Amino acid sequence: MRGPLRARSVFPVLGGLLLLAAGAGMAIGRTPIGPVDIARTFLGHGSGLQETVLLHLRLPRVALAVLVGAGMAVSGAILQGVVRNVLADPGLLGINAGAGLAAAVYVAARSIQDDRVLVGTSLGSVLALPIFALTGAGLAAALVYSLARRRGVTPWRLVLVGIAVSHGLAAVTVVLLTRLTKNQVAYAKIWLTGSIWAANWTFVLVVTPMLFVLGALALRRARLLDVLGLGDAMATGLGLRVERERRLLLALAAGLAGSCVAVAGTIGFLGLIAPHIARRLVGPGHRALLPAAALVGSVTLCLADVLGHNLLAPRDIPAGVMVAAIGAPYFLYLLARTGR
Repeated sequence: MRGPLRARSVFPVLGGLLLLAAGAGMAIGRTPIGPVDIARTFLGHGSGLQETVLLHLRLPRVALAVLVGAGMAVSGAILQGVVRNVLADPGLLGINAGAGLAAAVYVAARSIQDDRVLVGTSLGSVLALPIFALTGAGLAAALVYSLARRRGVTPWRLVLVGIAVSHGLAAVTVVLLTRLTKNQVAYAKIWLTGSIWAANWTFVLVVTPMLFVLGALALRRARLLDVLGLGDAMATGLGLRVERERRLLLALAAGLAGSCVAVAGTIGFLGLIAPHIARRLVGPGHRALLPAAALVGSVTLCLADVLGHNLLAPRDIPAGVMVAAIGAPYFLYLLARTGR
């Protein structure tokens, strides 16, 4: 009973922290807005400036941070379960590197005069970069799996192939960036560092159903992740079709991470630290771990975005940089704890 009881106490706390983080994202900024004015605005009694700032600038940004944080965290939790390694994250499958290369190709293919192209005016202009990035993420994950299966897919083989493909794609991206103009490089770097400052309702409406569907499918396979954690031999003995389930779970992880990277850029370390924190809170059972990781990821990215937006105002620090500032030391801590 300790596991369920602990989960019941953890989830309300995480939910409260998420509300506080989202509230901070709505209230804090270059135009501070108090809780009373936020409530009045949502009830339709705010000023024109407050409505513009809250409903058209901050609310979609907070919503996207919540969605992306949850998606990246769940993707990381799935990958850590599949490869049986708490140091795994969505970058393992080359997802970030593939999306980054596709984004660089998109930038190289068009002339960019200023940063207004980031938000665009039409549906096509808004979704062009996310579509490129999502396609690149999916192709990279497929490449890693196809290379890893030649001699039989094993967790460590996936890790090694993923590292090799990620570094290779990242090197190609760097070479491509050296051939771009100054405006193109500036545009690409904003996206590659993981920024959600160009968030809009189109991004939110597009990514929401994708993440909910993929997240629900992942939650339905939570017990299968627990069985995979016993090892391939034990899982096969229990009647699990290991190769088939591993392939499906990897596809779910790639879809979740790819969707997030497509609308928010390459936010590293979030898929690593959020599942690990959640595991310490609710235990290793994936039925509680997946939703707990989603909440931890949402809280982390919301707070990172608030800090990045206000720490050095009027200049923005990309949320991906803030997460990395937290994640890099935590990664070293995990490395020391695991002894690898």
